[in-house]
Amino acid sequence: MTSLAEHQSSQFTKILYIGNSSTGKTGSLVSLVADGYKLRILDLDNGLDSLKAYVKKQCPDKLGNIDYETQRDSYKVANGQLVLNGPAKAFANSVKLLDKWSDESTPAEWGPDTIFVLDSLTRLGDAAFEWAKAMNPGAKDPRQWYGQAQAGVESVLSMLTDPRFATNVIVISHVKVSELPDGTVKGYVSAIGQALGATIPTYFNTLVLAESAGSGDNVKRKIKTVPTSLVDLKTPAPFAVPKDLPLETGLSTLFKTLKDN
Repeated sequence: MTSLAEHQSSQFTKILYIGNSSTGKTGSLVSLVADGYKLRILDLDNGLDSLKAYVKKQCPDKLGNIDYETQRDSYKVANGQLVLNGPAKAFANSVKLLDKWSDESTPAEWGPDTIFVLDSLTRLGDAAFEWAKAMNPGAKDPRQWYGQAQAGVESVLSMLTDPRFATNVIVISHVKVSELPDGTVKGYVSAIGQALGATIPTYFNTLVLAESAGSGDNVKRKIKTVPTSLVDLKTPAPFAVPKDLPLETGLSTLFKTLKDN
C-alpha cells in the first residue's frame, strides 16, 4: 500500500484540447513555440497555415522548432459517391509514426522540451474507420467497422497517455453536440461513433476548451478550464489554473501552471 503523500506527478503535461472549428486551437500553439518548446505535429487536418503565420509574426527565429507529418486518405467521386482514391493508409501510417518518427527518432523518448501534437483526433477517427473497412471489407454489419475503429483510436490514446510515453502531448479535437434522452444538450469530444466521445476524456487529467464569441473586430477568444453547461472540463490543478485564459497566451500559462503544481 502506498500513501497518497508519496504520489509523484508526472513531469509531462498531457492535454485534451477541444473546440469548434475556427476557434483558433491550432494557431494558439504559438505561445508554446515562443516559450521554446519543440513541436512535432501529426497533421490530419491540413490546417497548419495559421500556426505558421503566427510563428512568423511572433517568433520567426523558432519556426525551425516545428516539424510535422501530414497523413490523409485521398478521396474521389465515383458513380455519384465519395470513395477512397486508393488504399486507406492514413491511420496505419499515423500509428507507425508514433513508434518511429520520419527522422528515425522515437516519440516516446522525445523528453520534456518537446510536445507531440495530434491535430486532430476527429480526423484520426475518420482515418481509423476507413482502415477498419479496408481490414474487413466483407462485413455485413457496419457496427463491426465502428467497433474496430474505436478500438484503434483508444489504443492510440492509451499509448499517448501512458507514463512510458515520455514527452508532452496535446490532442486536438472538435466538439460534437448531442441531445440526451432527458432532452438536455451536451458537448462531447468528436470521435468515431457516439459511444467513444464520452470515453476519451478518461484518458486525460486535463481537458480544456477553446471558445470564441462575437464577430469581426469584436471577436473574443479564450481557453476555458472549468466545466460549462455544455462541456465537462478538468485540470489536475483546479485551485491554481485560472478558469479563463486568453487564447493568445493560454496554453503557455496552462503548461507553466501545471508544471509548477
